[in-house]
Amino acid sequence: MQHSDTKIIYLTAGAGGMFCGSCMHDNALSKALSDQGWNIQLVPTYTPIRTDESDFSVDHVLFGGVNVYLQQKIPLLRYVPSVLDRFLDSPWLIRKVTSRAIETDAVMLGRLAYSMLLGSRGNQRKEVKKICRWLKLSKPDLIIFSNVLIGGCIEDIKRETNALVLVTLQGDDVFLDSLKEPFKSKCIDRIKELIDHVDGFIVQSEFFRGYMSQYFSIDPARIHVTPLGLDVEDFSPFLTFQREAGQQPTKTIGYMARLAKEKGLHQLVDAFVKLRSQPGTEHIKLKVAGWLSPENEPFALEQWSRLEDAGLINEFEYLGSIERERKLEFFKQIDVLSVPTEFQEPKGLYALESLAAGVPVVLPAHGSFPELIEQSRGGVLFEPGNTDQLAQHLMELLSDHPRRFQLGRQGQQFVHQHRNAAAMAAATSKLIETFRQS
Repeated sequence: MQHSDTKIIYLTAGAGGMFCGSCMHDNALSKALSDQGWNIQLVPTYTPIRTDESDFSVDHVLFGGVNVYLQQKIPLLRYVPSVLDRFLDSPWLIRKVTSRAIETDAVMLGRLAYSMLLGSRGNQRKEVKKICRWLKLSKPDLIIFSNVLIGGCIEDIKRETNALVLVTLQGDDVFLDSLKEPFKSKCIDRIKELIDHVDGFIVQSEFFRGYMSQYFSIDPARIHVTPLGLDVEDFSPFLTFQREAGQQPTKTIGYMARLAKEKGLHQLVDAFVKLRSQPGTEHIKLKVAGWLSPENEPFALEQWSRLEDAGLINEFEYLGSIERERKLEFFKQIDVLSVPTEFQEPKGLYALESLAAGVPVVLPAHGSFPELIEQSRGGVLFEPGNTDQLAQHLMELLSDHPRRFQLGRQGQQFVHQHRNAAAMAAATSKLIETFRQS
């Protein structure tokens, strides 16, 4: 079906040098929408995106992260000539500056977030004028924001264009909850002011629909669920990949997410130590992959020290942040995946990837996970924070190959049939058509 008469600009928020689940979702969705005939451009904000799939985004950055930061810190730079602006917004420069994570003062981060949400009343008013001018020339029919945190300019955009505006909510609460007061409350109050200027909101689970409705005081009828999906093409070989039924004595627990407290690595380490304290578990290993930022290095070192104190320093492996090819190999090397998040995960792309590879998951019974497990039948849930129960479930699965295989195969079939990128795009297409016809 062709939809080329409708022009869509999808504004996604780059995360510097980090693989970002939201970026990867936005990239996969935009590409799938394009494949289904939509005239769509994926445009990064702050920084170019980093994805382990083919990058669908344009080589242009709006709200360039270097400019945004400097205009917050140095008032004079809010008035520099456009030639310097273009240099500071160069994708190559932003990539160079953000190639290594930068530690940011918490108060500074709060002030910057609030200023961005103020739109043309904030310190980045020049950037708002630039994005409005660019969008006015582009003449989009629909603008989709990757999150509400980059939406401080929505009022200005609505005045300058006739475009519909949809906002995807995917983890905005996690960032806001990390802010110090009074910035957290000020940001939330400002977002509530922006809500009336948005035509509709998109989430990826029924859980997050209810949660965001309460968090931002949005009428639930204005929040629409389009389930998360992923490009499963690279996972197709796993449909015929046969895992050994017991010939290989070593069994491996996998973790693939940011190395951060909110992602629950410390809980998995605790469960692993408890599991390995039981007799006959010498064959069970732990393999960890994911982005480690400078501010989380002390946290990660603490986990490695705990493993060393338990005599398990040689029983685990840290792979760092892995690219696509190594990720696919990672899933061939593990028998079960667990990311025991402390926060209520709105997406959990890593869980979908694990299921796509036929690897069952053990996840906390909160956030979007209960929906995923109920629909996919690809894993088990444990009481959030209960590492004894987590260790027990891991032990049971690793000791029961037929059940592990059954859960993995059920989850794999569910993702390949119902949570692929094309299905995600089809649900989004239906929603877009509804708004276009209203």
